[in-house]
Amino acid sequence: MRKLGTAVTVSALALGLVSSMAWAGSIKPQGAGNGELAPTGKGWGVHAPDGNAKPGGGGAGNGIFYHGGPVMSSGATIHYIWYQCSQPWSSTDQSILDNLASNLGGSPYFNINTTYTDANGVALPNLVSKAADVTDNCSRGTSLTDTQIQQVVAAQNPTDSNGIYLVLTSQDATASSGFCTQYCGWHTHASIGGRDIKYGFIGNPARCPSACSNGTAAPNGSVGADGAASIIAHEIEEAYTDPDLNAWYDRRGAENADKCAWTFGTTYNNGTGVANVHLGSRDYLIQQNWVNASGGFCAMSH
Repeated sequence: MRKLGTAVTVSALALGLVSSMAWAGSIKPQGAGNGELAPTGKGWGVHAPDGNAKPGGGGAGNGIFYHGGPVMSSGATIHYIWYQCSQPWSSTDQSILDNLASNLGGSPYFNINTTYTDANGVALPNLVSKAADVTDNCSRGTSLTDTQIQQVVAAQNPTDSNGIYLVLTSQDATASSGFCTQYCGWHTHASIGGRDIKYGFIGNPARCPSACSNGTAAPNGSVGADGAASIIAHEIEEAYTDPDLNAWYDRRGAENADKCAWTFGTTYNNGTGVANVHLGSRDYLIQQNWVNASGGFCAMSH
């Protein structure tokens, strides 16, 4: 997800402020030139090994293409790994983000992902649940490499092949490959314990609010947690439709959430800040997602 400027193999929310969200802003797609690009997981595209990521069937008229890879056709379970250093996420922050993950499934917002299909043309279900939280007490220090982030996940002995394991770093921790400068979060996958484990990195926007939050008042009063809510939504919907970075993306390597990164549609003021959706017991400002129908468009529901 990248947002730089107002955007492992990995897909990311790029700055601008954006990650697997998009490679918008000043950061250019890697290897841009002739031919189509494939996603990296960090919000920008790269040339596929043959120099041309050929789209498969499905979705061609909607601006995003199916490339034949697996999707999360049985639904997904969200696993939070709170990476707590000397400036930890507060209990309120955790409550804000727990409520988000617990109420995405079944929502009109997550229903957008039912416009995507598996290899047999079967629509993905509107099915996401949340597992119990776990905590890592800063086991790899405050500056994490991509390899160390994978090690944080592996240390939990992950066994859920339908899970999405998200490492949420505290305000004083960072990811050395580009948090706050090239992305706000990302998702990828790896073989861990003999299973294909989907996981991602979610940075705390309180570390760099000008890069990883949209600048409006936070609807739950927390710059870090409210900003992270949109990053989490972004990475979950991308991991859901493109878990191994070879399923749904466009000709420039942008995944579904990338195509709508840092766009929010109609908003409202809840008395504390600016929001655009109510989930569970709380209001959130989370980015739109790409509807793979009717020519393709960004929306908050389907």
